[in-house]
Amino acid sequence: MTQSRFKDHLGRPLVAVTGMGVITSLGQGLDDNWSALTGGVSGIHAINRFPTEGLSTRISGTVDFIDLPAANAVERSYAMARETTIEALAAAGLSGDFAGPLFLAAPPVEPEWADRFALADRAPPPSHPGDAYERFLAAMRQKPDPVFLEAVQFGSISERLADRFGTRGLPVTLSTACASGATAIQLGVEAIRQGRTERALTVATDGSVSAEALIRFALLSALSTQNDPPERASKPFSKDRDGFVIAEGAATLVLETLESAVSRGAKVLGIMRGCGEKADHFHRTRSSPDGGPAIATIRAALDDAGLSEEGIGYVNAHGTSTPENDKMEYGAMLAVFGDGLKDIPVSSNKSMIGHTLTAAGAVEAVFSLQTMLTGTVPPTINYNNPDPTVVLDVVPNVKRDQSVSAVLSNSFGFGGQNASLVMTREPA
Repeated sequence: MTQSRFKDHLGRPLVAVTGMGVITSLGQGLDDNWSALTGGVSGIHAINRFPTEGLSTRISGTVDFIDLPAANAVERSYAMARETTIEALAAAGLSGDFAGPLFLAAPPVEPEWADRFALADRAPPPSHPGDAYERFLAAMRQKPDPVFLEAVQFGSISERLADRFGTRGLPVTLSTACASGATAIQLGVEAIRQGRTERALTVATDGSVSAEALIRFALLSALSTQNDPPERASKPFSKDRDGFVIAEGAATLVLETLESAVSRGAKVLGIMRGCGEKADHFHRTRSSPDGGPAIATIRAALDDAGLSEEGIGYVNAHGTSTPENDKMEYGAMLAVFGDGLKDIPVSSNKSMIGHTLTAAGAVEAVFSLQTMLTGTVPPTINYNNPDPTVVLDVVPNVKRDQSVSAVLSNSFGFGGQNASLVMTREPA
């Protein structure tokens, strides 16, 4: 392999993926997840972690097989990130301190209600009505609680991961809503392309499912209320879709220059060829109905990858199962791919794992790479009532054996955070 094979069309270092790890409601580890995902198995189930009486949504894709305090989102998120990173580093053949930076996508962290009530009991009256943050600080000064403080600090997960795996420099924690996982990968890609590091650890995790989260999303009319049977609630691109199913999960990808990977004899799992991102200022939660920002995001990712629309062989859709978002994504893809869209398989992992929120972009990147590695396209399950206004090859209900050399993976998040990734099987 010559030196030029290590560069992309703009002369930047090609970024290889050499390790992956994943946890979702389908199980722990890439093998178990991939077997279930391609088998059309759903991880959505009735919630048993906390009471759901009186809630309109009583189902989720929670990760219940890791033994952790039920009311601590930080501990759940950290544990999943730790386990996926152990798996990814082992797959990459790396041990000891990680010689590169950490980019972590983590959920916004807030105290659970029981902890808030406990704080209120010991906090002095506020100097100004409604000054909750001042009351929080006053309560912590009155009775320091390091364990509780770490459990509600946004950056504590990345700091613990950095200590555990010996990453270089200050860890970066980010939150860009449902695009967070893809954004973390993009930051790792950019750091390598800019020559700031040969290697980066990109992690996304979310263990934040709680009664409060269900209530908040329900107030936005974003969640499915089709509770029975749970496994049929998430039905992206179907006519009777009624909202997404909230879920948990984590994924880790080891990124490094292709040259570094080849020189140390690492197995190259795929190439991160292109990243695109665009903001959408249309609404705090709704995407722009005309799909303009999503269209621009997909085109930016293709341009960054140096690929034409004809080069994409599969789209891992954002595919949330919400009526509005699925329609917007379809329109955006149609605007980019035109008549060629009908010939591109477009499936949604969320039909089986639910929407893992902060982790979604990274989880779906792992599954996108696995699609190319195995020549198997995962299905969109629960596709029994097609939407006549959304004409897609969604790989309905059953996996498909098909060679794929380039994948587009979309992440379109609340608050106008849009990100798309283009991955290829080979460098050229």
